[in-house]
Amino acid sequence: MKTQLQLEYITFLVLGILAFKQTGFSWWWFGGLFLVPDISMLGYAVNNKAGAFCYNLFHHFGTAIVIYLLGTLLSLPYLNMTGAILFAHSAFDRMLGYGLKYPDSFHNTHLGKIGKDKK
Repeated sequence: MKTQLQLEYITFLVLGILAFKQTGFSWWWFGGLFLVPDISMLGYAVNNKAGAFCYNLFHHFGTAIVIYLLGTLLSLPYLNMTGAILFAHSAFDRMLGYGLKYPDSFHNTHLGKIGKDKK
């Protein structure tokens, strides 16, 4: 099952890259902004609940899709770019095993435990 999920997330990553390509922006935007959604982990400086909320908001496929579609509906290419990058970044994280967070711990995700103490 793990391999199937990784293949699915690789496919989503490719889809995000193709969506970005459609925006017409230079590729340095993609490379320069690809890791920006990880800034949402700063919510963990407040507490686990706030950290999980912030992280999940910026790593949820639904958020990325809504932002991309809003960019299309409102003819705002920067929103298209943002949505595509969020989607690709979220797929990349999931491909590596970093799922959406539960509020009890950063290491507890919907894909299982992460980090040194996986047990």
